[in-house]
Amino acid sequence: MPRWFRRKIVLPVVAAAVMGAANIPPLYNGTVDWLHDRKINSAEYKAANGFWQIVELPKGQRVNAIHAALLPSGRILLIAGSGNDREQFNAGTFKTLVFDPVSGHTTLVPTPTDLFCAGHAYLPDGKLLVAGGTLRYELLEKEVKKAGGTMTFKNESPEAGRTFPKGTILDGVDGHKYVTDDDVTVPPATKVVYPPHHQGEEPKVVITAGQAQVWVDAAADGAAYVVDHNAQYEIEGLTGVDHHNYYALADKITMDKQDYQGRKEAYEFNPMTEQYERVQDMHEKRWYPTLTGLSDGSVLAVSGLDGSGQVVDGTKNEIYDPKTKTWTVRDDLNRYFPTYPALFQTAKDNILFFSGSNAGYGPADKGRDPGLWDLTDNNFTPVPGLREPDLMETSGSAWAGPVQNQTVMVVGGGGVGESDRTSSRIDIVKLGEAKPHFEPGPTLPKPTRYPLLVNLPDDTVLISNGSSDYRGKSGSDNHTARIYHPDTNTLTYAADPNVGRNYHSAGVLLPDGRVLTVGSDPLFRDKKNTIAGTFEQRIEIYSPAYLFRGSRPAIGDGPAALTPGQQATYITSNPDDVGSVRLIRPSAATHMLNTEQRSLIVDFKPTMNGVQLTLPASPALMPPGPYMLFVVSKTGVPSEAKWVSIS
Repeated sequence: MPRWFRRKIVLPVVAAAVMGAANIPPLYNGTVDWLHDRKINSAEYKAANGFWQIVELPKGQRVNAIHAALLPSGRILLIAGSGNDREQFNAGTFKTLVFDPVSGHTTLVPTPTDLFCAGHAYLPDGKLLVAGGTLRYELLEKEVKKAGGTMTFKNESPEAGRTFPKGTILDGVDGHKYVTDDDVTVPPATKVVYPPHHQGEEPKVVITAGQAQVWVDAAADGAAYVVDHNAQYEIEGLTGVDHHNYYALADKITMDKQDYQGRKEAYEFNPMTEQYERVQDMHEKRWYPTLTGLSDGSVLAVSGLDGSGQVVDGTKNEIYDPKTKTWTVRDDLNRYFPTYPALFQTAKDNILFFSGSNAGYGPADKGRDPGLWDLTDNNFTPVPGLREPDLMETSGSAWAGPVQNQTVMVVGGGGVGESDRTSSRIDIVKLGEAKPHFEPGPTLPKPTRYPLLVNLPDDTVLISNGSSDYRGKSGSDNHTARIYHPDTNTLTYAADPNVGRNYHSAGVLLPDGRVLTVGSDPLFRDKKNTIAGTFEQRIEIYSPAYLFRGSRPAIGDGPAALTPGQQATYITSNPDDVGSVRLIRPSAATHMLNTEQRSLIVDFKPTMNGVQLTLPASPALMPPGPYMLFVVSKTGVPSEAKWVSIS
């Protein structure tokens, strides 16, 4: 072959071949992506599996959505507080966003304090009770510069109590000073007079000092401020009788790791004014608490980390009365739970079910067993049969199908703390049985922590997202979704979400039958765990397959307020095609917790131009508050919801 031929013909061919080979992977990947996009956007695929769509809000309107709640206005309340961002916390920058999923409109709401990791529950008038939050961020031992610990303030005067503001200084006999990190209110002492036993004796007077606890920090850095023995402290600035009556005690001030601390403030969020309204503070500070709505409209608050970073003692469970807007400690309800326990109001008044799901803080061997809790006598009946009971942290729990079936599902979960063990189990318990016990359900496609569970109006449950390792480590987000069918105890495939979600994520059902997902707070954003994670601020909305299966029924005029057992008539399109009617309580979700949601079967019969409904008679099945009323066609297609209030 002539040399010129090799230069002019062979070399260009070789070069072209090399260039082509170099570009084949991108071309191939581009073709695969195009084919995938074409597939998931096809009508056939959507009708079988549904469809996910990402929503990106304008830069100034994005928040770290720790909490998500559907308001009776149809708008979404996204509570960030400080958003797990220490800089925002230190700056006092706390955020709440109201998002309209129909118009896309957003409103930033003034947020009075750090509601990051609070608890929430709906009230009978449609307001959302939000209580607790973050008083102090965690400090690992290597980060601790100032010694800290809990001091007990004492008051020996039975005449009156007193509030000492944040920043109050305590003086030790050694000259060291300590500073309170929050207000502390010390109640008056109790005075009991015992009559004399014999004539001529003086009455006996016993005074028991009032007391309250508060966290203090050393006034300066260094280990010299560590205290490992009982010591008494003077409250700086007091004189005369106050100097004698008020003082503080401590037995341990250390340089140890300092946990998150809870707040005691409580608010009602008004969905009409979209403002927080302050109500009486809780008696106990709580971070990671559970608020559970009861059948009479009151709300039970349990667990959480207190003002010292310890799990709240079981004797300090308390109940909120929405009529008086006050809290009452129920020391008769002595029951200890780890943080964010999944508690459900069952079909029986005063009977709650604890599924075992929780968000982590607390010893591995205390308060974690599932069971039925009787609030009338504080009796707790364990429910056996749960597989992998040591993998319940960050698991999800929800009603499986309508609440009348009294069936609860437990999904996924992980080991205590930063364990790398994760479960793929689904277990089912039927609480209506004489001796309830867990039974195996289907298996998740991947081991999953932080699953999002959302009840749908066709009686199925969407299970999506989560990660197979702690906080999505090693790129372990699960881009999977499944539909759980309670009637057959099976899973079917659903379209894959685009956005990965793990810790600090939430999913809620929208009034139009779609599902909104928000949040995710990974430790890292690369598989090698070398780049710090960033909070996921994109929203993603899932349109279930039933929205692509023909025309939707419609529900029209009818009463907006209902009572248990009431009959009511609503106008609907094509009454003869109505296959079911459901009332669904809106979600108020955070972490793995979404126990507010519940779906109820509503008996009905067609009328000439609508349906006549008969509501369930039990307030335990249907705690008062806002609900979405759906009519569902015989082919499983739901209407858009009509909001009703159950009183």
